[in-house]
Amino acid sequence: MAKHPKPEEIVAKLRQADVLISQGQSVSDAIRALGVSSVTYYRWRREFGGLKSDQVRRMKDLETENQRLRKAIADLTLDKLILQEASRGNF
Repeated sequence: MAKHPKPEEIVAKLRQADVLISQGQSVSDAIRALGVSSVTYYRWRREFGGLKSDQVRRMKDLETENQRLRKAIADLTLDKLILQEASRGNF
C-alpha cells in the first residue's frame, strides 16, 4: 500500500516544484522530479496551493474538529428522537 504524504510534506513538495519551475524547468519535468503523477500534482496544487505549512496543519485540525462536532450533533439528534418516541409511548 502506498504511503500517503502528510499535508506539510505536500506543501514542501509543491514549493520544491515552484523552485524547479522558477529555475527554468518545465512543469512536467518538475512533476517528474517530485516523483508523482501530473494528476496528483494538480490535485495537490488545487487543495494546498496557496497555503503555508502551519495553515495546512490548522486546516486539518479544523476539519477533524468539524467531523467530531458533526458526529456529536448526529448522536444528540438521535437521542432526542428516541426520547420523543419514548415520551409518546411508542416503544
